[in-house]
Amino acid sequence: MKIFVINPGSTSTKLALYEDENPVWTKNVHHPVEEIAQFRHINEQYEYRKEFIVKALNEAGIPLAFDAVIARGGLLKPTPGGVYAVNERMKHDLIHATMEHASNLGALIADELSVACHCPAYIADPVVVDERMPEARWTGIPGIERVSIFHALNSKAVSRRYAASLEKRYEDLNLIVVHLGGGISVSAHRKGRVIDVNNALDGDGPFSPERAGTVPAGQLAELCFSGKYTLREVKKMLSGKGGLNGHLGETDMITIAAKAEAGEEPYKSVLDAMMYTIAKEAGARYVALRGQVDAIIVTGGIAHSKYCVGLLKDWIDCLGPIVLMPGEDEMWALAYNALGALQGNLELQVYQPE
Repeated sequence: MKIFVINPGSTSTKLALYEDENPVWTKNVHHPVEEIAQFRHINEQYEYRKEFIVKALNEAGIPLAFDAVIARGGLLKPTPGGVYAVNERMKHDLIHATMEHASNLGALIADELSVACHCPAYIADPVVVDERMPEARWTGIPGIERVSIFHALNSKAVSRRYAASLEKRYEDLNLIVVHLGGGISVSAHRKGRVIDVNNALDGDGPFSPERAGTVPAGQLAELCFSGKYTLREVKKMLSGKGGLNGHLGETDMITIAAKAEAGEEPYKSVLDAMMYTIAKEAGARYVALRGQVDAIIVTGGIAHSKYCVGLLKDWIDCLGPIVLMPGEDEMWALAYNALGALQGNLELQVYQPE
């Protein structure tokens, strides 16, 4: 099966051609800042991104002859996890999405390319996957409900890969998945459904290299009404200029971890505190699973850091077996999901949010 994978990022486009689960061609390009800056809104980048992809295929001598095209899912309305065929409702919701991100363009481009090569267009496990149990949705303020935005694609993919290594099904296990990246999500997977997870985008859970996580509500309210900051500036503190970036002015985890391991302050205190907030979140997911945890999977780019993983293990090894699966192979995860749909091993979902 030939599967073409599209993964648009904020300033990058990742492409890959897979034969079954094996990559036979990859391309990862960072677009010049001045080129991206000419577009005021994400939707305006559509032709620019599509033309780049078509040109890349032409230059590599790859014809538009695929069994499926799959793209990273964008900021759709909340939906259960799984593989989705791109439909008109999905395209409408991506074009009119309330939150802008380059991933919103993926399904739109995949759909157009799929028409040209007469094959299906898919997305899989977008960041808005919502399978929360009812108790996990409530907050103490009427009208404010907890939002599910997390690293669903990688979290579910590593869970399925781990289950397969045991010759078991993902749907038969209870797992805690700790995704350590620029944003950090800690998810509770009960028999194939993510019943609780923090909003890893803008203000919930652990702090991360660039996000503030949960902060004291009263102090945040006072800061908002202090007259010192605009709404945009406050939101930037929560996502972009928060976390390690806010405290240290940088997000390079290799540098930060090395300085922390050497005992240099404030690097050690701040990084140790970040890992503690992650451990607390894992403890909360342990409660969500009522203590029935088959494994705790630690994944994402920061999982390569022995120092960070060591700190985390010291806090959470009492909760269950820890399995390291560092990195995030989104391209493989997308190809894996497309192959599963083509072969009938993964049920194809229909995007039709309430």
